[in-house]
Amino acid sequence: MESSRARRARARTSRRRPLLGTALTTVAVLGATAGGTVYVKAQARTGTGAVSSSSATRSAPAPASASGSGSGKVSVETVATPEKDHEALLASALKSVTVPGDASVSAAVQDLDSGEGAAYGADTFDTASIVKVDVLATLLLQAQDADRHLTSAEKAYATAMIENSDNDSASALWRIIGKAEGLDAANERFGLTDTAGGDDMLWGLTQTTAADQLTLLQQVFGDDSRLSEASRTYVRRLMGQIAVGQRWGVSAAADGSAWALKNGWLARSTTGLWDVNSIGRVTVGGHDCLVAVLSNGNATQASGIALVEQVARAAVSVFRSDGVSASPSASPSASRSASAG
Repeated sequence: MESSRARRARARTSRRRPLLGTALTTVAVLGATAGGTVYVKAQARTGTGAVSSSSATRSAPAPASASGSGSGKVSVETVATPEKDHEALLASALKSVTVPGDASVSAAVQDLDSGEGAAYGADTFDTASIVKVDVLATLLLQAQDADRHLTSAEKAYATAMIENSDNDSASALWRIIGKAEGLDAANERFGLTDTAGGDDMLWGLTQTTAADQLTLLQQVFGDDSRLSEASRTYVRRLMGQIAVGQRWGVSAAADGSAWALKNGWLARSTTGLWDVNSIGRVTVGGHDCLVAVLSNGNATQASGIALVEQVARAAVSVFRSDGVSASPSASPSASRSASAG
């Protein structure tokens, strides 16, 4: 019999949409010479949506000019500015990261200031506890639809689930939102096209991609969101108050404490290898960036954390004006290595 996850995956495939952003063109007049020639600079910028891991080939417009006689007609010359291929830059930056053994990794990043984004890798991964952000976003969307506030119990569950990665609280809210069916319905509205909730109570085995997690982060940290401003502020606040022992992952790319995040870690019983994931917002070099790093096949939790942090720093470096990655953070705490989170 076809499983509920397979049915959701088949339905999800039918509604997939292309992830390429719409190109926006801005034109700036740089100045005029004494002879009357006006130079116009055209700059193309991609849209703010999450993008796939494949690079699109872009062609610069051919220079155009209009000559005039001495009668005073103005000559116009178009100067094309090469557009950065951030996906190629991201792929190049990640070549500096050594992926050990049987591990696999995928990443997506977006500069909130420019709206530019890129993704590396399109494989699906277990979410482990990063799905807890999605669970809370779903709960808040459902509460908005019902025109109600969260109950005191729901708030207590949400705080423990995000700040401490408490699994019992996550299970309670998973039931409240309607398990995978509720999560998938909300994700369709959020724009996640490659995420499917885990079967029954296996919320940690929800399947997702780095690009989809970037889309989820846009719902939390962006302005064009299905979530109200109050709901977004609530999620951001909890993600900015993560328990001390869990402050690792994408925060390694941030300047000091300028981050908001959620991590996930899970040892798979079938292989003994670790899923280690991290999503969030970091501020580095004056830029606010959304970052999602997913990995599996790690020999230990500690090695997975090290991999995720290296990838996060490399990914964010692509969008820094100086092209230099952030300094490594202090070694993460491994005090929870014996349990899932």
